[in-house]
Amino acid sequence: MFKLQRMQISKLRIREGNVKMKKTIIVILMLYMVINFIGCNSETPPAEPKEPAPKETILLAVAASLKNCIDGELIPMFTEKYPNITVDATYDSSGKLQIQIEEGADVDVFMSAAMKQMDALNEQGLIKEGTMVELLENKIVLILPKDSTTEIASFEDILKAETIAVGDPDSVPAGQYAKESFENLGMWADVEAKASLGTNVTEVLSWVAAGSADAGVVYATDAASNENVKVVTEAPEGSVSKVIYPIGIIDATTKLKAAQNLTEFLQSEEALTIFEKYGFTARRKK
Repeated sequence: MFKLQRMQISKLRIREGNVKMKKTIIVILMLYMVINFIGCNSETPPAEPKEPAPKETILLAVAASLKNCIDGELIPMFTEKYPNITVDATYDSSGKLQIQIEEGADVDVFMSAAMKQMDALNEQGLIKEGTMVELLENKIVLILPKDSTTEIASFEDILKAETIAVGDPDSVPAGQYAKESFENLGMWADVEAKASLGTNVTEVLSWVAAGSADAGVVYATDAASNENVKVVTEAPEGSVSKVIYPIGIIDATTKLKAAQNLTEFLQSEEALTIFEKYGFTARRKK
């Protein structure tokens, strides 16, 4: 009888053990399902594709002496970096561009060949605060037609020429620098009497290259771009101010971010290297 009771007790314990095991298995399975559920729902949903940046066109008003490097290399480089931004560039004397901006021309960025025009716009509140930067430096040089035999070796000799080409000092920075140099040399009145006044520095260069003028005064970078002229000399030291090219964003622009992208690019090392390739001196930030 005792033996029978022990057997019954053993069977009961086995049943209880089985029940406990089943419960444990069920609990483990439930935990596994919960963990899987949480894991599946915590996965980061796939990122939605970004919409392409809206296309914009900005207008860059820039001194004529910068046309070769801006059109030839810098705009294509910028467009490759910012394919959504189209840069339309207009070139003329800085004085004429200044007037256009004062009259409300739809310009976003201005790059002048002298501080005078940029300062005038800035004083009128037409340049966005904090965006004006002195970017480049150039030199003023005396040039002759490539095959000229005129015995001109210095600025003081220029009166040996019958016709002298200079930019109009009222609107062309290169002409303002030429006038300043000749005034400091005590020669401006005599030079002016023989002068043909160009509407921009490119026109002055073309006159000398074609032989329409016997001598002329232009930027060193312009002279280097034309094989039909030769450089005689730079303006005498101390006779002329530094030739600074500033850049700034027009205060009225409605495309500020695109304008900032352009001005920051033109101040970048890759852009400054291109300017130097064309003969400018880069004024790097210290």
